Amino acid sequence: MKKVITYGTFDLLHPGHINILRRAKELGDYLIVGLSTDEFNLQKHKEAYHSYEDRKLILEAIQYVDEVIPEDNWDQKIKDVLNQEVDIFVMGDDWKGHFDFLKEFCDVIYLPRTTGISTSKIKSDLQEVGDD
Repeated sequence: MKKVITYGTFDLLHPGHINILRRAKELGDYLIVGLSTDEFNLQKHKEAYHSYEDRKLILEAIQYVDEVIPEDNWDQKIKDVLNQEVDIFVMGDDWKGHFDFLKEFCDVIYLPRTTGISTSKIKSDLQEVGDD
């Protein structure tokens, strides 16, 4: 069985999230999502609308996702790859090169982002609507 892992906050779920999860799952048989915890998001100065538990519930309902694990810090990826026996690490290409250190342990693939959509854009658009 070929295992794939990806990481993210996955807040305000949108087609870009679904696309990366679908494409990641197509690369293997079992998709693990490392979901940033609320505490880790605070460390990253990132504010999620939904709590970790709610984001986890939503991800677990998506047909492409087989397992959701907590992402507590930047340094856990090697441990996760080894402990979960991961074959492929997947991230959006906006992170290209950042995770090449994992190539020693698994394949690393950067997938193109879905153009025209992001959580940041949704938040910005909603802010503009609220300002009107």
